[in-house]
Amino acid sequence: MQSTLIVARMDPRCRPDVARLFGEFDRTDMPDRMGTRRRELFTYQGLYFHLQDFDDEHGGDRILQARTDPRFIKISDDLKGYIEAYDPLTWRSPADAMATRFYHWEPGG
Repeated sequence: MQSTLIVARMDPRCRPDVARLFGEFDRTDMPDRMGTRRRELFTYQGLYFHLQDFDDEHGGDRILQARTDPRFIKISDDLKGYIEAYDPLTWRSPADAMATRFYHWEPGG
């Protein structure tokens, strides 16, 4: 399994709207198409954290392929009203907002 964590800015009052948008998106076949196993959204003091787990290390490749799907384009556009880049000067794509894992532990590993 592979995980990605996107960090951005979000007004915590927008939580219901953002959750609704992802709820609608996740009820389609898009998570399966992207290899998404799990998605979790968090907020903390104006920050937004989007944790996404994939079946395997090809999740990023599958997302790149899905980016042209009208449903992916729609949710990306809809989220622009709620989610702001952490650093607008350096943001060009979600890859510019991904945290880097520097430690991992799991039982038996």
